[in-house]
Amino acid sequence: MDIFSLFTLCGGLAFFLYGMTTMSKSLEKMAGGKLERLLKRMTSNPFKSLLLGAGITIAIQSSSAMTVMLVGLVNSGVMELGQTIGVIMGSNIGTTLTAWILSLAGIESESVFVNLLKPENFSPVIALVGIILIMGSKKQKRRDIGRILVGFSILMYGMELMKDSVSPLADMPEFSSLLTAFNNPLLGVLVGAVFTGVIQSSAASVGILQALAMTGSITYGMAVPIIMGQNIGTCVTALISSIGVNRNAKRVSVIHISFNVIGTVVGLILFYGGNLLFHFPFMNAAVGAVGIAFCHTVFNVFTTLLLLPFSRQLEKLARRAISDETRSEQFAFLDPLLLRTPGVAISECVSMTNQMGAVAHENLLDAVRQLSDYQEAREALITENEDKLDIYEDRLGDYLVKISQHGVSMSDIRTVSRLLHAIGDFERIGDHALNLQESARELHEKDLHFSDAAKEELEVLLTALNDIMALAFDSFAANDPMAAREVEPLEETIDQLIDEIKVRHIHRLQTGECTIQLGFVLNDLLTNFERVSDHCSNIAVCVIESQADDLDPHAYISRLKTDQSFAAGLDRDMAKYRLPQA
Repeated sequence: MDIFSLFTLCGGLAFFLYGMTTMSKSLEKMAGGKLERLLKRMTSNPFKSLLLGAGITIAIQSSSAMTVMLVGLVNSGVMELGQTIGVIMGSNIGTTLTAWILSLAGIESESVFVNLLKPENFSPVIALVGIILIMGSKKQKRRDIGRILVGFSILMYGMELMKDSVSPLADMPEFSSLLTAFNNPLLGVLVGAVFTGVIQSSAASVGILQALAMTGSITYGMAVPIIMGQNIGTCVTALISSIGVNRNAKRVSVIHISFNVIGTVVGLILFYGGNLLFHFPFMNAAVGAVGIAFCHTVFNVFTTLLLLPFSRQLEKLARRAISDETRSEQFAFLDPLLLRTPGVAISECVSMTNQMGAVAHENLLDAVRQLSDYQEAREALITENEDKLDIYEDRLGDYLVKISQHGVSMSDIRTVSRLLHAIGDFERIGDHALNLQESARELHEKDLHFSDAAKEELEVLLTALNDIMALAFDSFAANDPMAAREVEPLEETIDQLIDEIKVRHIHRLQTGECTIQLGFVLNDLLTNFERVSDHCSNIAVCVIESQADDLDPHAYISRLKTDQSFAAGLDRDMAKYRLPQA
């Protein structure tokens, strides 16, 4: 073995890591919000969590990404700490699939069909199919599939390079003497942990161990402690991801580390204790790629079965290791760690935007209640919620801009655009709620009262306003363009009602039934009501726009108002929200 073999080994590792990253990122991108929705279905049932953790890790081919995702979701308040334990255990099992795929490289047979199972034989075909999909398809989903196939092929090519570069080691006595040091299990654990921690991929370190095993120089006695150490080393990613997060999110990393360390300690005691008693005949036997995949799987399954019944104890251990915070945040928010899985981050942004909409809706309803039933406590709540809406807009806006820089699909880009437009409207509705609160306080402090006729007219208008808000907010939350199309006729109805109320108010001023002072307050109320209905219209157009390509909002509204369905909807709403006879 010469310096060029070392270069080849480094290049093979680079290809391997790049292929794995490409494949993993494309799988995450395809899965999108499905991962987050699956995780939200977690219950207290640890077996369901275990299966989902294994399934998602198999789907995205990265236990590290899975753990980072969990840290982000816990930090954002989306998941409870106890829900993550089964998922972490399942992800350790799911990550063993990579080792089994890599073990196919060691298949030896003269049969054509058996040789077709070897990745080095079928991966070039997969690479060709992937390139065709990337270059020849206009659909984003197919291009993502192509990147997955190309990523897998690069990964397997890197594996072949590593295998070829280390093959001369089998004939080197210096290498054989070096390997005798690995007969010390503690050293094996340390090497496995440190190397995996450096490259931050247990799958890659297992792949390198499999490549070395193909030289015939690695025994089971050497491989087992290294495999155990590799599981500890993969915790480094979770440890790094826990920097700067809240204490509950840090506990996810503690659980991950505790799970692997306890499993390694117990595994070493049982394995070497059993060897002392029964003298395992395979200890000095050469291990192949399949044997390493088998040991990797057995160890992870054993650790899971051992510690699954003690999930609550692991949670208590994490809580003791990381004590409770002296104060809690006002409300949980999105974590930057979720940006590593943009599909999950976007799904959480949708959920957070819906929460923002609910706060804006409730705040406006509270402000309207102040007009007839003024309460100091409610005023404080309206002000507090307005501050919260400002925080939502600032943080969500910044977060959505960052997501758009992470190579998301066209569908996700449309979702991001819809959310960016909507959060501005939600925040403005909150501003109008604050304006209504100020008008209500003026009425209360000056003991002003509208005439009975004005009260009846406002009651009709407020019913229409409440209905348009419910329709706009519900269509946004459900992303329902059909329901959103019902908003514009009602918005036009509210505009006509406001115009009619203004005309009637002028008549009452002329006859002395109303005062100038009340007229100023009424005008402020009507202006704010009109602006709120306009924002509801904008929200509805956002929903419709997200379902259509290249929709011009202004052209759409102009075109809509000449449509027969709009006219029918307007007639229906005008009949429903009829002002009382003057």
